[in-house]
Amino acid sequence: MHQIIDLILHFDRYLAAFAQEYGPWIYALLFVIIFAETGLVVTPFLPGDTLIFVTGALAGRGHLSTPISVTIFIAGAILGNISNYEIGRAIGHRVFTSNSRWLNKRHLDQTHAFFEHHGGKTVVIARFLPIIRTFAPFVAGIGEMPRWMFWLYTLLGAVLWVGILFAVGVFFGNITIVRNNLTLIVLGAVIISLVPAAGMALHERKKRRAGNR
Repeated sequence: MHQIIDLILHFDRYLAAFAQEYGPWIYALLFVIIFAETGLVVTPFLPGDTLIFVTGALAGRGHLSTPISVTIFIAGAILGNISNYEIGRAIGHRVFTSNSRWLNKRHLDQTHAFFEHHGGKTVVIARFLPIIRTFAPFVAGIGEMPRWMFWLYTLLGAVLWVGILFAVGVFFGNITIVRNNLTLIVLGAVIISLVPAAGMALHERKKRRAGNR
């Protein structure tokens, strides 16, 4: 447990050490994490936002290549979304109506409600919302969103998500006060990003309670 806490508190140091020890293999790790977070509905806990931000900060220090890192992240985000969409399109209806031990039904319901409210733009908006971005392509597949439209929103969302977070990491991640308080800043950003999803969940709960009266 102590090692896990230390990893969370000093994620940038561990990533830099991995890059020094394993060289180019760091890019394979970056790809796998982003692909899994966006491509597998059972891994919404992976730190996508944190990883991109911290990688941007390390690239700003010269530890990692900016072009390679950005390309790897965008490729992982796009391919992950497409894989998740196709899985949802193929088997989603059965999973969505079952009480799977591997899937959080509440997260699926929240994402489905988000789609109903925002439509296709959800694929782009969800990129900036932890948990929802993992379930959004799956729900899009269940709803049989046209592939061309899904691909278009996926490309746009991936470029915006990676571009913005990576740039913020490069330009702000190495400011002394930010670097010394990186963990608190990242955790704060994650909490803030979860506010819209939490608000949506509360709204849906109130609607259900009102409907049961």
